[in-house]
Amino acid sequence: MDKFIYKKAAGITALSASMTDFKYKKHYHKEYAIGVTLRGVQHYTLDGSLQLSYPNGVMLFNPEQAHDGMAHNRNGLEYVMVYIDPELLLEVAEKKDIVCFSTPIVYDFELEKRVLNLANAILGEKDEAFCSEQLLALSDGLIQTDLSLDGKKDNALIRKAKDILHANLNHVLKLEEISMELGLSKFQFIRFFKTHTGITPYQYHLNCKLERAKHLIDKNRDIYAAVAECDFVDLTHLNKHFKRVYGITAFEYMSYLN
Repeated sequence: MDKFIYKKAAGITALSASMTDFKYKKHYHKEYAIGVTLRGVQHYTLDGSLQLSYPNGVMLFNPEQAHDGMAHNRNGLEYVMVYIDPELLLEVAEKKDIVCFSTPIVYDFELEKRVLNLANAILGEKDEAFCSEQLLALSDGLIQTDLSLDGKKDNALIRKAKDILHANLNHVLKLEEISMELGLSKFQFIRFFKTHTGITPYQYHLNCKLERAKHLIDKNRDIYAAVAECDFVDLTHLNKHFKRVYGITAFEYMSYLN
């Protein structure tokens, strides 16, 4: 049975997931995503390469790093994940510039323990101060294992394209207008964007809308306002796309927040 439980504390979201049949559609997260495979094998494509995370594997995703995900076989899998805003992680790690993980999966008992301590604290609804202390311990663990030292900078044209896409979340995606502004043909733009990000402009735009809808639901607890503000046709439309990325519908997600 597929099951996804989300909890939030100290500005961090934690996910406990169990899945057999469910398959994540290719997507990205604006946060750093750090998780541990507990049972089974996590099968996903990252930057065009197949990744397999076995039990005790610590999975490391950079912000806006496109990936999919599924169980490697019919035995299914269980895992936990924490999603940490880049600015929060940099503040905790006392770093000034965005950094990125150079290794997608590591097997490190101490780091695994720190990820699990943070995830379990949030999922167990521990005090915010305790969760913050576990975040600090995880940050120190990442630095000690030398995983987060490489700088990450977007191509200037890609950054401009992303800014335009973010500025037009309430409108239908118009590739011709965006590509003209960038000095590219529509098909040059699609190819260029996908080469640099791993997803198409349409997928990125839809993902941005889903991220915004999730943020609005977190903030206002008003799912219908999120539907309207993010220009989804109706709740069914939002729920369909939300489930492909988060494993549950937007309506189910909101129930975890109450």
